[in-house]
Amino acid sequence: MFFRFFQFLVLVTCLCGLNTLRADEPEYAQNFNIEQFPGYRLLTVSNAYRNSDQTYRYALVPKTAPLPADLPKDALLVRTPVERIVCMETVYIGYLEALGALDRIVGAATTNFISNPTVRARVETGEIAKMQIGQNMDIERMLLIQPDLILTSISGDPSFDVPPKLIRSGLPVVLSAGYMERHPLARSEWLKFIAAFLEKDAEAEILYRDIATRYNALVEQAAQAKTRPTVFCGAPYSGIWHVPGGKSYTAQAIADASGRYLWAGDDSQGGIPLDTERVFLKAAKADIWLNPSSYRTMPALRSADPRFAMFQAARQGKVFNHTRQVGPEGGNPIWEYGVVHPDEVLADLIQIFHPGLLAERELLFYERLN
Repeated sequence: MFFRFFQFLVLVTCLCGLNTLRADEPEYAQNFNIEQFPGYRLLTVSNAYRNSDQTYRYALVPKTAPLPADLPKDALLVRTPVERIVCMETVYIGYLEALGALDRIVGAATTNFISNPTVRARVETGEIAKMQIGQNMDIERMLLIQPDLILTSISGDPSFDVPPKLIRSGLPVVLSAGYMERHPLARSEWLKFIAAFLEKDAEAEILYRDIATRYNALVEQAAQAKTRPTVFCGAPYSGIWHVPGGKSYTAQAIADASGRYLWAGDDSQGGIPLDTERVFLKAAKADIWLNPSSYRTMPALRSADPRFAMFQAARQGKVFNHTRQVGPEGGNPIWEYGVVHPDEVLADLIQIFHPGLLAERELLFYERLN
């Protein structure tokens, strides 16, 4: 009897060990990978922008450890844990907040669009330096503050991406590709990528697991709905209406909320460029219109294009935008907190698609256009 109990303990210990070793392996995320080698960890980022076949590698070595002799030559060396971080996009603020590391931010770009009050206050006092205003990046200032880590992403368009001068500076520029993921939980899982630089892997795993558990419970709850409304998204910009592709995280979130996204059959991850006429042909009788650019009222939407009033969703007052918490300068917590906590965004969509299914819950990010 004792021997059998001992065998059981050994089995449980081995299983727990396996889980520990595999804890940093992505569950939903497809665009990053973390590998452990003697003396360092290797982070690989792929699919950084549309049609990209390039990979980016980062070798993480603890500050207290000697440099391993076998570090990959094509990998950027980063000593961990990092203590001075520059965020080139506001999305990283959401990850750092979740990991309790807001105090490590020493610089930020597009500071007008930051919604986190703590970070905004530190920008106002000068504790966080402004790294970019518009298209002008202050590389000299970045060299002066000497960050341990610069977090950014790229689109493949040189006019928007980090300039070659910054890459040549020798500063630790690290690219992420969370926005190219196909599932809302995949974007949340980039917590593990950010945590690796902070040596907060255990905290990230617990945070992500709690978020995923809540998200999947909401998916099961939404599946109980008796109807599935038809949904379309967006609004034209400069004459082009980019609707989310059928393999985008937006399309996945709509499906998880038990909605029927009209472009679900498309194989694109990014936006599909269309004109208003083509969108109208497909979405004229759709039940719900989501995320119509930055419009917050029906009069403003109709004044932008009188044809918008012809959509059934507009006539029936079923146009919703994720602008409920937008600040006076355009900052929106859905791009910080909401990216990390897609369960909260999903709960909003379920409330919109199936009113009453989630009892006693008000919309957090979304509002109905009146």
